[in-house]
Amino acid sequence: MNHVRPPRPELEFLVPYDAKDIKAEVMLAANEHPSNLPGEIVERLAGRLREFRFNRYPDPMASRLRELIAEANGLEPHNVLVGNGGDELIFDLLLAWGGPGRKLLDCPPTFAMYGIDAQVTGTELVRIPRTPDFELDSEAILARLGQGDVDVVMISQPNNPTGTLTPETVLIDILNATDALVLVDEAYFEFSRHTMRPHMERHPNLVILRTFSKAFSLAGLRVGYVLGNEEVVRELTKVRQPYSVDSFAQWVAATVFRERVVFQQAIRDIMRGRDTLMHGLSAIEGVEVFPSEANFVLFRVEHAAALWRDLLHNHSVLVRDFSRSPGLEECLRVTVGSDEENERFLAAVEDVISQRRAAEILGGTEAHVRHGTVGELGY
Repeated sequence: MNHVRPPRPELEFLVPYDAKDIKAEVMLAANEHPSNLPGEIVERLAGRLREFRFNRYPDPMASRLRELIAEANGLEPHNVLVGNGGDELIFDLLLAWGGPGRKLLDCPPTFAMYGIDAQVTGTELVRIPRTPDFELDSEAILARLGQGDVDVVMISQPNNPTGTLTPETVLIDILNATDALVLVDEAYFEFSRHTMRPHMERHPNLVILRTFSKAFSLAGLRVGYVLGNEEVVRELTKVRQPYSVDSFAQWVAATVFRERVVFQQAIRDIMRGRDTLMHGLSAIEGVEVFPSEANFVLFRVEHAAALWRDLLHNHSVLVRDFSRSPGLEECLRVTVGSDEENERFLAAVEDVISQRRAAEILGGTEAHVRHGTVGELGY
């Protein structure tokens, strides 16, 4: 044969998630923790590395980590499932509850993988856009759920990339309105300090997603987990990949989770840094800053894509460009970094915008010269 059979037609117009690998001196684009693992944890791991059995397959259910997470949340291990980052678990949820003839209710702008995974699994997307201030349109959501044909609801809490926190009462109204599986994605809950965990017993359709990638410096190892009803977790185990979380990731995550108190000061520092970024950006003329309960800040500025390029090429500062995304026009998102990184970012934004403003003034002056009106300006 001189040709290849085409893939599923549903993939023809699917745009893959583009996790760009762009390097800069200041990396503030991916909502990562600004610091590596604490030295005492690294030393503890290093001391036992010679004993690590790289030649053996991992525990397929990550049993030790599962037990630790369950105990910390007042649950049983059968209420916990560990996955290869939150991304694998989102995909598993749609493999089990989505698919052809099934519907996912999505609330853009939000985490893009919800919609991408829906398309990959052949799940129909029902989109209820957020309001202009990025709140959930609760009336529209409840009305749509009232039709009774939605199978999965996914809500990022706080929302990525906007930082918006949905009131708990709204989430409870959604849980009461449907028997659909409701995923509340709490990837940033360590920074918001808000969780739906107390409502799990009353709402068997509630599933909570969390990750080690943000607050616990483990973005490089890809470990996430869900908390859910025993029956829900059992169904997810039917579709998950075997050995999806490698032994090394399980070992490190379990060590980190046991020592999670070590991260509390860094989490508080990140929350303080978030306030610094919000106040600093708000002080720059022409920048609109949106409130955030996560470890990032979304802001809107004229010619955002040009600002993104200038920050990268002239200041070696990388942030996330959402300026062409529907509902996020002219928006950029900056991750909270170290104090030094935050200061460098703010100084860079101020510099670029000041130069832009000076160029506009100069351009206006030149226009007046061309039209013979410079005298009117006092020159």
